[in-house]
Amino acid sequence: MEEGMGESMTRVCPPNLRYEQQPQHTAGTIKKIRLENFMCHENFEMEFGNAVNFVLGQNGSGKSAILTALCVAFGSRAKKTDRANHLKDLIKKGCSNAVIHVEIQNEGEDAFKPEIYGDVIIVERRISVSANSIILKDHQGKRVGHRIADLREMVEHFNIDVDNPCVIMSQDKSREFLHSGNDKDKFKFFYKATLLQQVNDLLENISKEIGVAHGIVKDLEGSIKPVEKELKELQDKIKAMEHIEQMSVDIQKLKKKLAWSWVYDVDKNLQAQSAKIDKLKSRIPACQAKIDQQLNDIVRLKEGISEKKDAIAIMMEEYTQLNQIIADQNQPLSLARKEALELEHDCNSKTSKVQKMLQRLKKLEQEVQDLHEQHVKNTQAEKSDLEEKLKGLQHEVHTAELDWGRLKEEETKLMNNINLQNEEIKTIVYKIRGHENNCNEISKQIREYEQKQGNKIRVFGGERVMHLIYLVEKYHQRFKMPPIGPIGVHLNLLDAKKWAATVEHAIGGLLNSFIVTDHKDFLLLKQLAKEANYRNLQIIIYDFSIPRLKIPQHMLPETNHPSTLSLLQSENHTVINVLVDLGNVERQVLVKDYDTGKVVAFNQRPRNLKEIYTADGKKMFYRGGVETTLPLKGKGPGRLCSSFEDYIKDLRSKASDEQNAANEGKSRKRQAEIKLRELESNLTSVKRHCENVGRSLSSKKLALEEAMHQHAAENSSIPSSSVEELDVEITEFKKKLEEEQILLEALRQRKDEASGKAKDLKVKFDKLRGSAEDKFTVIEKAGNQCRKIESELELAEQGKAHYENLMENKVLPAIKKAEEEYQELTKMREEYAKKASIICPENEINDCDSLEGCDMKTPDQISAELKELSQKVEHECRRHSEPIADLRMLYEKKQRKIMKRQKVYKALRQKLDACQRALEIRGKKFKSNATRLKQQLSWKFNDHLRKKGISGLIKVNYEENTLSIEVQMPQDASNRAVRDTRGLSGGERSFSTLCFALALHEMSESPFRAMDEFDVFMDAVSRKISLETLVDFCVAQGSQWLFITPHDTSTVKPGPKVKKMQMLAPRS
Repeated sequence: MEEGMGESMTRVCPPNLRYEQQPQHTAGTIKKIRLENFMCHENFEMEFGNAVNFVLGQNGSGKSAILTALCVAFGSRAKKTDRANHLKDLIKKGCSNAVIHVEIQNEGEDAFKPEIYGDVIIVERRISVSANSIILKDHQGKRVGHRIADLREMVEHFNIDVDNPCVIMSQDKSREFLHSGNDKDKFKFFYKATLLQQVNDLLENISKEIGVAHGIVKDLEGSIKPVEKELKELQDKIKAMEHIEQMSVDIQKLKKKLAWSWVYDVDKNLQAQSAKIDKLKSRIPACQAKIDQQLNDIVRLKEGISEKKDAIAIMMEEYTQLNQIIADQNQPLSLARKEALELEHDCNSKTSKVQKMLQRLKKLEQEVQDLHEQHVKNTQAEKSDLEEKLKGLQHEVHTAELDWGRLKEEETKLMNNINLQNEEIKTIVYKIRGHENNCNEISKQIREYEQKQGNKIRVFGGERVMHLIYLVEKYHQRFKMPPIGPIGVHLNLLDAKKWAATVEHAIGGLLNSFIVTDHKDFLLLKQLAKEANYRNLQIIIYDFSIPRLKIPQHMLPETNHPSTLSLLQSENHTVINVLVDLGNVERQVLVKDYDTGKVVAFNQRPRNLKEIYTADGKKMFYRGGVETTLPLKGKGPGRLCSSFEDYIKDLRSKASDEQNAANEGKSRKRQAEIKLRELESNLTSVKRHCENVGRSLSSKKLALEEAMHQHAAENSSIPSSSVEELDVEITEFKKKLEEEQILLEALRQRKDEASGKAKDLKVKFDKLRGSAEDKFTVIEKAGNQCRKIESELELAEQGKAHYENLMENKVLPAIKKAEEEYQELTKMREEYAKKASIICPENEINDCDSLEGCDMKTPDQISAELKELSQKVEHECRRHSEPIADLRMLYEKKQRKIMKRQKVYKALRQKLDACQRALEIRGKKFKSNATRLKQQLSWKFNDHLRKKGISGLIKVNYEENTLSIEVQMPQDASNRAVRDTRGLSGGERSFSTLCFALALHEMSESPFRAMDEFDVFMDAVSRKISLETLVDFCVAQGSQWLFITPHDTSTVKPGPKVKKMQMLAPRS
């Protein structure tokens, strides 16, 4: 820019009648500016109106220096003015300092500290080579402030942002925007002009500060963690000391419980003994009732015997009378049978004669037939041609029938073959499934034996016994003696490979059994078995203190073969004793095969022998003269076998064989299916051929039938002259035959009557004989019943004697013994109660509610618990020696200290959370406002363009930070929108920029605004429309406007709201 004159002057144009209303003063507007040695101005001064101000002048006259001075005066840096890098560079050449003097209107409601500054605020900025300063003065020129903060406070109050292009748009920013096609640069311009950039920066800074504050609070909260840990340790110590005190109280209560538990234990025994006495006494009425019942049965049976004998006597008399009647009926029956036989002989003779006459009649009829045949032969020659034709047709029909029959036979054969093939496939499938099932079953057995191989206990009961063993170990203290079992676990077998399976069959279910020492352990083990879902467990009660039984030699079987006992080994003598007492293993003999066992069991029959078991799976015994041989069920190596590896190996081999057999069956099945498909194809072909032959056969049969009808029509009737004589003879012979048949029928009737009479007599006779036999059967049955009653009478007398003996020798002595034991327990109870009363009264026991479950425990269990609790108290006392009162005081002191800090930190945390929530709300509002501003900008922009007949659209994308402008010119017939302003003419581009700026101006607030060379590149028409638009807009909005332009503004007339100032031309 060329340097201007030493002293600049302003020229005010005459007023315009268009704007007659006087402008009102607004706080924050520029009243006057004065420049000294600033840029091209040596001493410049200009006063501004409160509305629209036009600064006119040629290029180089210093118009833009006014905007630069305003920016510097309101705190802008030199680089942001785009005029210099440092403020000292703005000093006029040849001078050492510069002054910017700006007077700001300070009237109205929005005045800034009017009590201090008055109606006018003076901002004076002094710039020198070495430094610069800011001075704020009141309306009298008195200095009020000099700090940059004072200036910033005033600027923020008036909302003066000189960096905002909507407040001050320099010519560089105008040209940059007009020439820029970058959407991101346009977005930056929009973002900064609408103050969204400033709000976004504030929100981001606040978010960072809140994050820093969160970190500080977190560090503060973490600083009290060690104190909280110490507080927790103190609390644990206090709880431990309180627990020790509680255990001491429990020890005292346990001592009292122990003293009285002996008394209560005796009480339980007294109750059990009393129940036992009641149970024994309840046997007396039952036993007496049995005796009375037997007496009643004896009386009843004796009466029954007497009645049966009387009835038998009466029935014997009736039986004798029936036998006499049967003898009287025997003679008439014999006579009737004789008469019937004679009539039957006469009937047979007459029948033979009739048969001969029938044969003669047939011969006569044969002669008549021969005459007919002779007549046919005589007419045969005349019909030879017709018969030859008939034979030809018959031959063809015969041939077709043979072909059809052959095809039918072939079809039937194929059907049979297909059925056989289907049956064969079904058989193969059945075998394949059988082999696969066998393979799966063998694999299952392999898995079972592999599991058993690793755990011997699981062999004798599976998972159930494992669970039961776990429960027994868990509650072992409740047993008087630990149970023994399963028995098979405690056994070892000599020569196990040979005899394992045989010995297992001999011992049977005892291998899975458990042994306990008394009934109490029996009940406990039964309950545990129920919990383990082992329902059918066999439990044997046996005295563990009995030593191993020594069996004398004379009580063993006299044989050289081993017994089951001789092969068994066990470290537990109770197991061997149970097998001897309950299993009779010493009387079970083992042999190698069936023949040897048969000789020993049935021929030798040694003493003390119970059973014979063979290695090949047989069981033999001799009972009551009966020889019995039974096969043993189940296969396998036996659970007493030392190892299952060989058996598992055999099973795997069998599984492999079954799998190979299944694969071979599948191969055969595939071949059979191929053959079946071939047969089905052949059957289809044969059926088709058979249908064709059948149709041909039907047509040939129809032709044959027509020929036969023709032949029958030509045949003449048989002559009757040659057979008349034979017919007369046949008629006479038939009359004689009918007479003989009448006589035969009369004989048959007489024979039937005689046979009926004989039959009636036979029925009557059989009925009498049946009645006699029935009567004899009844008599025999009555005798058997009498003998049965006599045997029942004998048993009733034996039962009566048994129950009388039971009453005298078992029931009454047992009651007496139980009553004596009850008296002893009563005395023991009195002694224990006397000793327990010394320790504490009994009523104190009821107050010991804290020791739950002691009533269900025995004295030994309470004593053990007391000992364990005393040891715990002693151990805890050694660990915690500090007094509990000191610990509680220290705990309360630290708790008060930490609670105060926790309360402060909690309040800080709540405030930070409130700030965070407020920030989130502000962020949402910011996004909402940005969206509305985007829409408003587009609407306003289009509204301003419409004044020139142009339409346009602004698209803002906040995600990509882009702003695009589309302009549709009215003369563009293609209706194609221009998306880059650089594609417009200079005037169109300047007018679009103006419309865009005005749209932004409507969306922002500032007491004054300035635009430099806003009409650059405009033609006359665009400039005229732009100036009218600008003035109307500025007047309507009401704020102060400053327009700088070197172009002609004659279309705008000055007035009260429009002021035009002309800059002097620059000096060369």
